[in-house]
Amino acid sequence: MSSARNPGRVTGLWYLLLVLLGPLRLIYIPNKLFVPGDAAATATNIAAHEWLFRFGMLSDLLGAVVLIFLVLAFYRLFKRVDQHLAVLLVIVGGVMPALINFVNVVSDAGALMVARGGGADFLSVFDKPQRDALVMLFVRLHHHQVVAAEVLWGLWLFPMGALTYKSGFLPRFIGVWLILNGVAYLVLSLTGLFFPDYQDKVFLFSQPALFGELAMMLWLVIKGAKPPVVTT
Repeated sequence: MSSARNPGRVTGLWYLLLVLLGPLRLIYIPNKLFVPGDAAATATNIAAHEWLFRFGMLSDLLGAVVLIFLVLAFYRLFKRVDQHLAVLLVIVGGVMPALINFVNVVSDAGALMVARGGGADFLSVFDKPQRDALVMLFVRLHHHQVVAAEVLWGLWLFPMGALTYKSGFLPRFIGVWLILNGVAYLVLSLTGLFFPDYQDKVFLFSQPALFGELAMMLWLVIKGAKPPVVTT
């Protein structure tokens, strides 16, 4: 079955592209450039790897655009199952997280501007330790924006899981898994807000649930999905 006749596979390909874009800024750049508790080393790394950092910003921008196309593809896939839930999926899973992505790019732009230092005359009023502290502040703001976004990452999986379960053309167990995945994201976000020191441990314990999205993406890419044709 071709992708043109299989809207589920089209959705899966958009999902796959989003998954490929995400790890650069979420995982690789923090592990390579950020030194916990050391603002000077973090600022030096960002300045020394400016283009890597800029590619991370680009991945956030592209991710926001891909996310919009992804939720629109989900809407086309699920609108005949439950249009209200499909609209909710678009708003909570696409529009709102995409806006946070754009704000995150602004935070990163601030961190890069301060890390480069000498290119902006108005930064000359700050000495090096103060500029390093500002870089760390922007980096931490980006992290807290991600923690806030995890609420939306979780909430959009509830309508997606319900739609998958009700659809009749996708496995019900994936629908249940997606809802568990949504609960895991909410727990992660609340942990990051109230008990940030335990967020890594909670992430490790919640990993089985977090594979729900991956299962959905792989099913759509490999098997696809085609809503039944409604005849009048």
